[in-house]
Amino acid sequence: MASRTLLLVEDNPDDVELARMAFERAGLGVQIDNARDGVEALAYLLPSAAPGQAVRSLPMTVLLDLKLPRIGGLEVLERLRADPRTRLLPVVILSSSSHPADVASSYRLGCNSYVRKPVDFARFLEVVHQLGTYWLNLNELPEDLT
Repeated sequence: MASRTLLLVEDNPDDVELARMAFERAGLGVQIDNARDGVEALAYLLPSAAPGQAVRSLPMTVLLDLKLPRIGGLEVLERLRADPRTRLLPVVILSSSSHPADVASSYRLGCNSYVRKPVDFARFLEVVHQLGTYWLNLNELPEDLT
């Protein structure tokens, strides 16, 4: 069952803190969990990636950076789409990259949306508010995830 949680897969502590502040200011009432790299993200989402770890409820949405230590965002996305448990889980790429190959690869591997991370703080707040409003309040999840 999807909980009112969002998984932010981001290795930059400043970006994590900005995202937390932005979601708090947006008043969306969501718990933000953070995975600092691809290994942590897979351990959080896929029980097979962390044997012996308790199975968690899936978050409503994953915000996934591409440039991550240990396992990159594209590989994380590919592995999520290959697993029946997370195949339909909404994954939004939130990356500073605007490289066309990154955008195309993300969609080919099954992301639900690709958003370029703004560098301007006010714009970042607005983007996070819009993402949260849509993915947490408007988007309807399939029964497999609810």
